[in-house]
Amino acid sequence: MGKLFGTDGIRGMANEGNMTAEMALQVGRALAYTCKEYHREHGTRPRIIIGKDTRLSGYMLENALTAGITSMGVDVLLLGPIPTPAVAFITQSMRADAGIMISASHNPYFDNGIKIFGRTGYKLPDEMEAEIEELVLSGRINNIRAVAMEVGKAKRIDDAMGRYIEFCKNTFPDDLTLDGMKVVLDCSNGATYKCAPLIFSELGADVTTIHASPDGMNINENCGSQHTQDLQTKVKGLNADIGLAFDGDGDRLIAVDETGAELTGDQIMAICAQAYKDSGDLKNNLVVATVMSNVGFHAAMRELDVEVEVAGVGDRLVLELMKQKDAVLGGEDSGHMIFLDCHTTGDGIVSALKLVNTLKQSGANLSELAKVMTPFPQKLINIDVNEKPPIEEVPALMAAIQEAEAELGEDGRVLIRYSGTQPMCRVMVEGPTEDQTNAIAERLAGVVTEVLG
Repeated sequence: MGKLFGTDGIRGMANEGNMTAEMALQVGRALAYTCKEYHREHGTRPRIIIGKDTRLSGYMLENALTAGITSMGVDVLLLGPIPTPAVAFITQSMRADAGIMISASHNPYFDNGIKIFGRTGYKLPDEMEAEIEELVLSGRINNIRAVAMEVGKAKRIDDAMGRYIEFCKNTFPDDLTLDGMKVVLDCSNGATYKCAPLIFSELGADVTTIHASPDGMNINENCGSQHTQDLQTKVKGLNADIGLAFDGDGDRLIAVDETGAELTGDQIMAICAQAYKDSGDLKNNLVVATVMSNVGFHAAMRELDVEVEVAGVGDRLVLELMKQKDAVLGGEDSGHMIFLDCHTTGDGIVSALKLVNTLKQSGANLSELAKVMTPFPQKLINIDVNEKPPIEEVPALMAAIQEAEAELGEDGRVLIRYSGTQPMCRVMVEGPTEDQTNAIAERLAGVVTEVLG
């Protein structure tokens, strides 16, 4: 990670630090400059796409980025509120030079972020992020600008939502509908609030939508993929077949079965891995998981005779390993899943369509499909920290980890890591019983608080 870019773009509290209008303007200028390098060789005019989620600060950052980009002689195409994966798709579809998504994903409304995709629909490579950082932090970008007659234009793309809706529907089998399926969608008061209900309705589902009234401040607030309590209640109350919860920018999915039980991202990926294997679509008989994936996921894949490659945390690392190993399916327990046979990035709606396709074709209940994997008890505790020294350089913490690992033996594991986007340390423990798992996690969290909090 650099001084601006973390594991998933630039992120922080809106109007502070790296997330001010002034910084967004400079980032826009630097990105535009890097895009112009390609066009100098081809004599064409560059274009950059901008989308956003429903956060209040999105207006401020959208206008600042637009001003910065156009000031460099590059045109801007504005999509308005739309999911992150839609920005990736439309950037590639419209042959734009880059796509920017203004979002802090699953974070509260007072945070915001800038995610950037390249012309191929993949997130920017490290070297391009480093070039943008250097241009901004060195101040070199201040002395580069277009003359008056060369400044860029900005316009809105009115059919962006429709383009993305058709893209998502095209990932669903042509000969299949969702007729007779009762679906509840939790849109997290975020970027999926318009498109997700339309997609599932147009495919024939009986759709009920909750948390689809964004006001700029209620995004992710006790709803969506991280807070499924309302969704569980609604699914049970309506006797629905499935509940689907997205996060604020629409790149994650968590599901609820017909009994109201929550399925993790690992469980969803296990169901999809089995379906892909049965249909012959699981390329190289391989899935990519992360170090955060549940021990039960690995056990399920062994039972299915499916190979698992393990990446570090973050969709960028998952994607890199998927491309390296030529895999089509990969993801995280958080619900961020990538289907490379369909898209260049994680897409909550595409993931949901893959899941309901499997559910529909199986004729079984989701609770039955979920039996493909038995999750080990897991406890995850997030602790705010004042600093992030390497874990291995904190003696008291290392001693506590070694003690916990000795206690668990082969029946569990411990993972302690820092958040890539927040001043936070994550303590994760998996073990054979809830009581033992919780006790060890609480003990380790106490040590983290004492030495780093």
